[in-house]
Amino acid sequence: MAETKNERRPRRDADGRLVTVGDLLGVAFAGLVTGLVVLLVFEAVMSLAEAFDFGSSNGWLALILPIWLFVEEFRAARYGAYRVVVAGLAAGFGVAVGMTLAGLASALFPPLVSGAVGAFGLTVVYCLIWFYGLRWLSHRAG
Repeated sequence: MAETKNERRPRRDADGRLVTVGDLLGVAFAGLVTGLVVLLVFEAVMSLAEAFDFGSSNGWLALILPIWLFVEEFRAARYGAYRVVVAGLAAGFGVAVGMTLAGLASALFPPLVSGAVGAFGLTVVYCLIWFYGLRWLSHRAG
């Protein structure tokens, strides 16, 4: 039988950070989709129990797993002021983009969908700024 090379995904470096932006986005999106599925199941159960209307809960709740990932990435980054600066910038820009997208979507969709759109925007922006900003500042800082 031919031996195949088993490469573990997602790849992590010696410090525990994800190696590529694709790995970071993939894990973040997997967490976001998992959170959305759990939220949809919860919505369906509560709607069947007639506790409230389907789609009335906040879609921002889907961010629980991506935020956990971001905290673990922050923890795995080496100590330095640059990680705090990058995390602050990524969070600020991510929240701004997410809130803008959620505000635009709220005119047409229920809170579940508009929050999910905002959560998606926040996740994308945070991942990109965190990954590239952290590497750029860490190389500049030495």
